[in-house]
Amino acid sequence: MQILYTAHASATGGRENGHSKTDDGKVDVKLSTPKEMGGSGGEGTNPEQLFATGYAACFLGAMKAAAGKDHVKLPDDSKVTASVGFGKRDDGEGFGLKVGLAAHVPGMDAEKVKDIMDRAHIICPYSHATRGNVDVDVSLG
Repeated sequence: MQILYTAHASATGGRENGHSKTDDGKVDVKLSTPKEMGGSGGEGTNPEQLFATGYAACFLGAMKAAAGKDHVKLPDDSKVTASVGFGKRDDGEGFGLKVGLAAHVPGMDAEKVKDIMDRAHIICPYSHATRGNVDVDVSLG
């Protein structure tokens, strides 16, 4: 694989009262653990929120690429919402994620959007990375 871009980020302190930032300073966030996970629920974000924002943006980009192969432009107000659930794995050995991706594409035929989403799920590197490891549900939103 030819690498086109590499992102660099560091975290200190972990989930609770931690801090994470990219080497260029464009992302610089406090971390805190949600109360549902036994944390303080502080003002910081958490890895699941960061993953959800990245996956939603990447998947929408993949949808645009898939649509472009058909010479179709998605409406400017198209939106993908990612839901990332965190929980104990069934094997009892650790934790896992479950992802939902819901696309809202106003004014476009639902069957066409579903086809674009199915192809985007193949194109998207986040989908590729999670395939076989994370349950990802793709739906119209």
